[in-house]
Amino acid sequence: MFLALREMRHSKARYLLIMVIMLLVSFLVLFVTGLARGLAYANISAIENMPANYYVVQKDADQTFRRSQLTDTELNSVRAVVGDNNASSLALQMSTVTTNDVDTKADVTFFAVDMNGLLAPKVIEGDKITNDTQGSVIVDRGLEQSGIKIGSTIQDQATGKEFKVTGYVENSSYSHTPVVYINNKDWQEMRQGVNQGSEATSGAPFNVIALNANAGQVDKISASTKNVEVITQKEAISNIPGYSSEQGSLLMMIAFLFVIAGFVLAVFFYVITIQKTSQFGILKAMGTKMSYLAWSVVGQVMILAIASLSISLLLTFGMNQVLPDTMPFQLEPSTILLTSGLFVGMSLLGSLISVAKVAKVDALEAIGRAGA
Repeated sequence: MFLALREMRHSKARYLLIMVIMLLVSFLVLFVTGLARGLAYANISAIENMPANYYVVQKDADQTFRRSQLTDTELNSVRAVVGDNNASSLALQMSTVTTNDVDTKADVTFFAVDMNGLLAPKVIEGDKITNDTQGSVIVDRGLEQSGIKIGSTIQDQATGKEFKVTGYVENSSYSHTPVVYINNKDWQEMRQGVNQGSEATSGAPFNVIALNANAGQVDKISASTKNVEVITQKEAISNIPGYSSEQGSLLMMIAFLFVIAGFVLAVFFYVITIQKTSQFGILKAMGTKMSYLAWSVVGQVMILAIASLSISLLLTFGMNQVLPDTMPFQLEPSTILLTSGLFVGMSLLGSLISVAKVAKVDALEAIGRAGA
């Protein structure tokens, strides 16, 4: 490590240039990763934050909520296994709402839930609603950007039914649309008011049953309830329309960024290693062990990678503070650790090419070339 630090002090401009390149690459990787995670969260946050680990859907619905149609018969059968408090119905409908307050339209997803059950929304501001409340809703705070505030009146464009916003929930979106929570009484009225042939006139009172259950109870439900399938939360999320294809494209982009970063860094250090061939040969002739020389090369890469990564993290967090609220961006500690570990790992992997070059240096040949 002494040799690595001394060389970096001697050639400050060269290593500063490499550090800037590593800084830009790591910042790009972190920023794209944050955008990918933010887009994912904007797509699935309502499901991801639900206190349920399993969902019951119709067997031929391809594990997709909106294609599933269930009735009270299935709900009662499921509750007989897990109990009333551990099973709750969920009906959902994507729609467009308008408000005369600011003359705006917004795409939303209505979630009809039992306001005393497992899926009751956690209000962060405003008032809750009950199962007997009529004409009131709780909305995701993201609708505040569209001018929909507590006390605003919104109108469902499909049915013409009006609702008063009584409270906000946080981080509750589905398929990139804010969620609007209503009780089952208003949901039934909405279904009766929708034009014939639309999605909500399926004749089913709800789409999904959310469960808080163990594996044994899941097996009992599958055996006792006909025409249903029990899926995990992960399976439910992966089948949200557009989620898998969107994340697949972004993950491929991030993977290519890691590969490109490793390749660029490997080339830079390989070129520097070639320039120092004679120096490594002289050190070998003086009896310097190969392990010491290898650690010198790897140590330089590690120092530069960690330093540039630390600065890029600060830049990423700073950028997040100035991004508009409408831009989805999220970096969790686990994501940061994974991304940082992969970046350092790819950098060290690229340095192995330089180590292999050093190992092949012939001391006598390098000395002869240096003296020529």
